[in-house]
Amino acid sequence: MISLQAIYNVIEYIFPFSWSNYDFMKNALLAIVIIAPLFALIGTMIVNNKMAFFSDALGHSALTGIAIGSIIGIKDPVISMIIFGILFAYIIYSLKNKDISSNDTIISVFSSTSIALGLALLSKGGNFSKYSNFLIGDILNIGTNDLILIFIAFIIVITFWMLLSNKLLLISIDNALAKSKGINVKVVETLFIIIVAITVMISIKWVGILIVNSLLILPAAASKNISNNIRQYSLYSILFSVISGVSGLIISFYSKMASGPTIVLVAALIYFITVAMKRSK
Repeated sequence: MISLQAIYNVIEYIFPFSWSNYDFMKNALLAIVIIAPLFALIGTMIVNNKMAFFSDALGHSALTGIAIGSIIGIKDPVISMIIFGILFAYIIYSLKNKDISSNDTIISVFSSTSIALGLALLSKGGNFSKYSNFLIGDILNIGTNDLILIFIAFIIVITFWMLLSNKLLLISIDNALAKSKGINVKVVETLFIIIVAITVMISIKWVGILIVNSLLILPAAASKNISNNIRQYSLYSILFSVISGVSGLIISFYSKMASGPTIVLVAALIYFITVAMKRSK
């Protein structure tokens, strides 16, 4: 098995720059190399299914997950965020299928309620400052155990994408047609929202509540602007996600800016470039 030090040596060889002398930068780079494809594939499925608002609401609900975990004594806020995120996602999905109101209205109501509840609970307990770092994340604080957790999430997402991405695509195109092909729409969509919830909640610690949705949507949206087929759509999304992640990390090191927002700015630049390319055709 390849040791972490061996990977560090490879990074230092490929990137012979001052930033690669620091272990925290090498850990951050490794995390981005894993997270970027994960976000890219999830992002393409979110964009295809018009769920950008849903994933944003999930990120906001993390505050309530943190608050509830703090109140009931869960030491690791990531665990409480994942549990609440899955519950939050499933409730929204269930209400959406009951046609109580429009999808964006339901999501907006639950998003605003969850973020207000989280802020209220954390401020009452005087714990908000303790968890404020979750708002923008800290990818430079990733350790070995965190890398293992991210890699496990990556394997889960890749497996889901290989097995169910085509079915999910057909569902996004025509729900009735998907059912006629024998696809259990409810099971596939439920698995998908659970995967999205887990991915978002695991990543918030390093990416941040405020920008996690941007990192999911921007590479996929940029890819959609210039792709001619599904294969290009996925490949370009992964490429844009990796480029924005690595370059944003390096730029943040030299500019002394927060890594997460810098990565988002690079992803946004790539998006606007693809918009210009699309308009020029």
